[in-house]
Amino acid sequence: MDMNPARQPSLATDGGLGDEAESRGPRGIQSVEVGGQLLKALVRSGSALPLKDLARAAGMAAAKAHPYLVSFGKIGLIEQDPVSGHYGLGPLALQLGLIGLQQVDPVRLAVAELPALAQAVGCTVSAAVWGPVGPIIVHVEHGPTAVHVAMRHGTPASLRHTGTGKIFAAFAPPAAVTEALAREGETHALQDPAFVAELDAIRRERLSRVRDELLPGISAMAVPVFDGFGRLALAIAAIGPSALLDLSPGSTQAHALRTAAERLSQRLGAIGGL
Repeated sequence: MDMNPARQPSLATDGGLGDEAESRGPRGIQSVEVGGQLLKALVRSGSALPLKDLARAAGMAAAKAHPYLVSFGKIGLIEQDPVSGHYGLGPLALQLGLIGLQQVDPVRLAVAELPALAQAVGCTVSAAVWGPVGPIIVHVEHGPTAVHVAMRHGTPASLRHTGTGKIFAAFAPPAAVTEALAREGETHALQDPAFVAELDAIRRERLSRVRDELLPGISAMAVPVFDGFGRLALAIAAIGPSALLDLSPGSTQAHALRTAAERLSQRLGAIGGL
C-alpha cells in the first residue's frame, strides 16, 4: 500500500472531498439533469408530443432523447400513446403533481412573498382568500413609506369597491360571487353594464384598479394568483395614497405585482403562471 502523503487525495474531516470540491457546491448527476429537460418540455407544451418535437423543445437530438424516454417510461414518469406514438406525462408524474399541490399552502407562500413586494411597489400590500362570506384579507405587509393604509388581518374586501374584491368578482365561481354581492347589498351589480365591462377588462388584463372609491386619496390595484387546477387561489394587492400609486397597466408597480403573482401561480402548479 502506498503510504506517501503526497499521493493521497485530500479528505475533509467528514469523509468527503476537501475544500476545493466543497466550494463547487453539491454534486449532482448530470444525466438526470439532462433528462429532466424532457419533462420540463412536456410541462411547457401542456400536451403530448412526438419524439422529434419533444427533443427539439428540450434542446437535444432525437437519438439522445429516446433512451431517456424509455427509462422514464419504465418508472411511470412518461408514457407513449400506442396509436399516435406521442409522449406524454405518465401516472407517476401525475401522482407527484397531485401530492405536490396538496402539500403547498398558498397563504404561506404569499406571506413569504409580500415583504419584498412591499419594498418593490413602495406601499402597503396584502393577500386575500375567499372566506365563508366573500374575500377576506389574511395578511398585510406595510411598505417603506411613512403613510400606511389602515388595514388588518380578517378585514372583508368589498367585491364592488376594492381592488382585491374585484379580482374575486372577476375570477371566483359566479354563483358564489352573486351570493356574496347580495350580502353586500349589491344584488343587481352583475346587471350593471359598467361593472360587467370592468370585470371583463380585469379578466383580460389580470389587473384590477381602484382610485378613490372607498376612501378619498387612496388607490389600489390587485392581481390574481391561480393554482394548478386553474382556480383562483388568492389575490395580492397594493394599496396606498393615490399620488404614490401608478395605476397604469404598464407601470413599474403593476409589473411588480404581476411578476409576484406569476411566481406564486407557478409555485402552486399553474402552467406558465396562467
